[in-house]
Amino acid sequence: MIRIKCRLVKTLKDNILSVNSYSRLLFNVRLQKYSSQNEKTNNTTDFAKIPVERIRNFSIIAHVDHGKSTLADRLLEFTGAIKENSGNNQVLDKLQVERERGITVKAQTASLLYNVDGEDYLLNLIDTPGHVDFSNEVSRSLSACQGVILLVDANDGVQAQTVANFYLAFGNDLVIIPVLNKIDLKNADPERVCKQLQSLFDIDPSEVIKISAKLGKNIDSVLKAVVKRVPIPIVNRTAPFRGLIFDSSFDKYRGVLSLVYVQDGNVKVGDTITSYHNKKSFEIKTLSLLRPQEVPVERLVAGQIGLVGCNMRSSKEALIGDTLHNSNDVIEPLQGFTPARPMVFAGIYPMDQSQHVNLRSAIEKLTLNDSAVTVDVGTSPALGLGWRLGFLGLLHMEVFSQRLEQEYAMDAIITAPSVTYKLKLKPTKQNLKDGTDYIYVNNPALFPDHLTIEETLEPIVLGTIITPDKYMGPIISMCMERRGVQKNATNIDNERVMLQYELPLCEIVVDFHDTLKTLSSGYASFDYEDHGYKPSNLVKLSILLNGNAVDELSAIVHITKAQTVGRQMVLRLRDIIPRQMVHIAVQAAVNGKVLARENIKAFRKDVTAKLYGGDVTRRMKLLAQQAAGKKKMRMVANISLPRDTFIDVLKK
Repeated sequence: MIRIKCRLVKTLKDNILSVNSYSRLLFNVRLQKYSSQNEKTNNTTDFAKIPVERIRNFSIIAHVDHGKSTLADRLLEFTGAIKENSGNNQVLDKLQVERERGITVKAQTASLLYNVDGEDYLLNLIDTPGHVDFSNEVSRSLSACQGVILLVDANDGVQAQTVANFYLAFGNDLVIIPVLNKIDLKNADPERVCKQLQSLFDIDPSEVIKISAKLGKNIDSVLKAVVKRVPIPIVNRTAPFRGLIFDSSFDKYRGVLSLVYVQDGNVKVGDTITSYHNKKSFEIKTLSLLRPQEVPVERLVAGQIGLVGCNMRSSKEALIGDTLHNSNDVIEPLQGFTPARPMVFAGIYPMDQSQHVNLRSAIEKLTLNDSAVTVDVGTSPALGLGWRLGFLGLLHMEVFSQRLEQEYAMDAIITAPSVTYKLKLKPTKQNLKDGTDYIYVNNPALFPDHLTIEETLEPIVLGTIITPDKYMGPIISMCMERRGVQKNATNIDNERVMLQYELPLCEIVVDFHDTLKTLSSGYASFDYEDHGYKPSNLVKLSILLNGNAVDELSAIVHITKAQTVGRQMVLRLRDIIPRQMVHIAVQAAVNGKVLARENIKAFRKDVTAKLYGGDVTRRMKLLAQQAAGKKKMRMVANISLPRDTFIDVLKK
């Protein structure tokens, strides 16, 4: 009986392998056919001569790990842009951090040539990130597109970021092509996922394309759908040149390279162009298409997306969303896009102040490639001169620090993340004159005295959680512990539920996502969007050392969390702060009321060790002198904390 079962299992495995091998073989046959056609046309085609009617601009949008980069690889192989089995997966994920983490961080562009009925079509593909922290990359990429491929995992189904990306594309009036990926997996259920798409987005199941990007199954149907469904870009090639900068990067030899969508006219190497907002003129040195490697061209025409090098040297000259035009023409600027608003703030300081200039240069170059990061100069008595950076989320902050280390070899100190609070001050003669009765604070050291504050407001996000229904209980409990307010609950199908909660931003920036994955065994997904400010009872938690406040260790917390956070802080400081010659009382206080206290004992010297006899009064006299000396030292001593202590506390 056991032998029969083993043979049956082996037969099933062999059949599965043979089916997958056959699917891959079919893809290879089609791939050789189309690649041979495209290899001939790649060398002979003048991209500028391709008419607008045969240009398509589209993006791939999806949730994390639904196969965007794999699909992009297959599209590149199928159109002959790269060779098959070259051993280079995730071709458009060029950053080291992307390959290490297995996620897309930067939107990347590739121009594909696809031959249909003997005519070459220029398909401009933009592969976008899937994580909520990089939604700014998605919104900027959609500004240069007329259609999107909405990629959904046939195994996991619709996830939180799928919903967010759909409405982002829908709000931009883009054509949406629904595609189901990973249909080769044994747990894939395309029919169930098609019903989810229909119930959530009103997508007809007959329009959904079912593919396997890993095996290359049905890839040609995706390309044909792009050619057929994505509309022609609305451009004017006879008008004066206008181009929209929607991304940029820095090359140490060529300076700033701007990724430009040409809306009107054309531009050639040697032309002089002007930035609309900066009013600065530049001579174009290089023009190129990304296929996905740079291919130099002499001219870019309306409808194309290309890389422009014109000796820009700083991030102030290359503004994302700016319009480039011919120097002698008076034009209307192109409609840009709403800049991203930072959600999480952190301080960054060099390990040594001698590295300040190098770190400043590295931050400027990196923010050129990541325009969502905001930079403000900041100082710290403990850490010296540094910057206050704003990020879209915690993962965004982690990726930025990792890129800073990998690409520029800068080892910097990044403090614990915080958010921006809104405070309404009580009327005074000064703010009645200038109307500044509201202030924004993201640094606890700048929090004003509680007697001058009339109302405190904290940022709120609208979070979307999609989870199997069996995990609803623990997830709802966690949201209530984080001061969440449930706004909506929708059944996607018989097994999955979509929950919407209003959550304070400060409660989700650190460990909310990790806790959610732990409670749901990895099956739940989370996405959030800005939902404004709401009144909240916020206080400044001050840390006192022997009664003296240390602003660098203070924090802004909700009144209900003050005692818990204060107890954790003093316990941590008790273990970190080195013992000194005087007794140190570590206290956490709110508005003058002490909530928690720990003591760090002083070093003690046995002053009676030299005594060998005599009257007891000699012993008592030495102990009294020591006590008086300790008392005097405590009155005049300033407790000096080592720099490493601040680093250990602020980084946690």
